[in-house]
Amino acid sequence: MVKERENPRAWRDAAARLHADGLARCPWAGADALYVAYHDDEWGRPERDARALYEKLILDGFQAGLSWITILRRREGFRAAFAGFDPAVVARFDAADVEALMRNEAIIRNRAKIQGAVASARAFLEIEERQGFSDYLWGFVDGRPIVNRPRTTADIATETETSRRLSKDLKSRGFAFCGPTIVYAFMQAVGMVDDHLVDCHCAQRSTERA
Repeated sequence: MVKERENPRAWRDAAARLHADGLARCPWAGADALYVAYHDDEWGRPERDARALYEKLILDGFQAGLSWITILRRREGFRAAFAGFDPAVVARFDAADVEALMRNEAIIRNRAKIQGAVASARAFLEIEERQGFSDYLWGFVDGRPIVNRPRTTADIATETETSRRLSKDLKSRGFAFCGPTIVYAFMQAVGMVDDHLVDCHCAQRSTERA
């Protein structure tokens, strides 16, 4: 969950907050323009593009132990370093490519996470060929977003039975850095779960269910 990535104490029991533009938002969005745009335009919106889903899963893995804004600020660097997160390309990365990434200051230089992204790309290709990665992921929520309307951040889970099942299945297929908490944050990010607070302006928009 995004609030846990920044300051657990600050957002432990916070309601939506009114911004200068007159719109109420989930408190974790803060005042950073990049973060606000992410909150408004991406977080909780259903994503069904397979490549984009791979990208978001990998970035959530890289975020582990760091703040999400750190990843957002380096996202373009990650995209350039990982060939636009094209799984077919990343799956072919070898030891020399890993070493080159370890020297790339535009990304988070963590060897295990870099190697995990490569392993996950290979696992992605197997699922994509057999059933489609998007259909595979969305099958865990019966193809439709789980819509919650918590009043405060204290009402939002950090993991669920569904995220635990998905995490276990991803690991069994060769994905890395996909524990149940990371997977739940991923599910929120790609709109498999919509956890915008009830008073957040994003809670008022129509949720895609197709």
